[in-house]
Amino acid sequence: MEVLYLDSLFALNFLIDYCVVLAAARVCGVVLRRWRYALAALLGAAYAVLMVLPELRWLGATAMKLALGVAMALVAFGGEKRLLRCTVVFFAVSALFGGAVFAASLLAGTDPLGGALVSVSGRVLALSFAVCYAAVSLVFRRRAKRAAREIRPVVITDRGRSVTLRGLRDSGNGLYDPVSGRPAAIADRAAVLPLFTGAAGDALPEDAIAALEALSALPGCAGRFRLLPYSAVGLNGALLVAFRPERVAVDGADESLLVALAPTPLSASGEFEAVLPPE
Repeated sequence: MEVLYLDSLFALNFLIDYCVVLAAARVCGVVLRRWRYALAALLGAAYAVLMVLPELRWLGATAMKLALGVAMALVAFGGEKRLLRCTVVFFAVSALFGGAVFAASLLAGTDPLGGALVSVSGRVLALSFAVCYAAVSLVFRRRAKRAAREIRPVVITDRGRSVTLRGLRDSGNGLYDPVSGRPAAIADRAAVLPLFTGAAGDALPEDAIAALEALSALPGCAGRFRLLPYSAVGLNGALLVAFRPERVAVDGADESLLVALAPTPLSASGEFEAVLPPE
C-alpha cells in the first residue's frame, strides 16, 4: 500500500506550481507579481491534496484539470493586457515540465505512470526542472532576459493622482535636463496625462512647443513643464515636453526622475509604456 503524506504532497505541489507560473511569467515578459503567483500555486497545491481523497477522485478528470489550469492562470495573470497569451504559455510550460518529469523518471528507472508525481524522487524533480528551464531559456532566451532584467513597474504620482506603467530599463536612454542634470524617463503621454485634469493626449499637438503651451495653460500647471533636447538615430535637435512629478517609484523604490512625454507610443506591441534611464 502506498502511503501519502498530505503535508508533503501540498508543499511539493506548491513549489512546482509556483516555479511553473513564474517561468511562464518570465517567458511572457510581464511585470512579475510574485504574490499572485503564490496564490495560484496555493490553489494548485490544494487541488492536488483534494484529488487524492477517495471521495473526491472525480477531481482528477481531464475537464477538471483544464478548469484548474484556467483558474490558476486567471489568479496569476488576471488583468494583464495579453491574458490569453499568458494562459497559453502557462499551459505550454506545464506540459513541458510534465514531459520532463516523465523522461527523467524513465532515465532514473522509476515508473512515472504508476505513482504519479508524489512518488517521484527529489533527484528526478531536480533533473526535470533543469531540463524544463534549459528548454525555456533556449527557446525564449531574449524575451526571458528582458522580462527578468529590464521590465519594471513604474508608479508616477502627482497631486494626489497616480498612474502605473511598465517601464523598460534601457542603457541607451541618456535623456537628461541640461540645467539640473537630472535624468529623465520617457513615457507615452497618453498614459501619463490622466495626472492632469482636462489633458487629452489625442488633442495635444505633436509639436513640442505647441504641446508645452497647451499643457502650461491647464489649471495649476503654469511653469511645471519644460523642454528637453534629445537626439535619436537620424534625428538631431528635437525637443520633448517634460515635467517633474512629486514621486516616481520603480519597483517600489523612489527615483529622482523627470518624465518626458513621447507624442507617439514607445512600443508597437504594448509591452511597455515608458523607457527608463540606466541604473
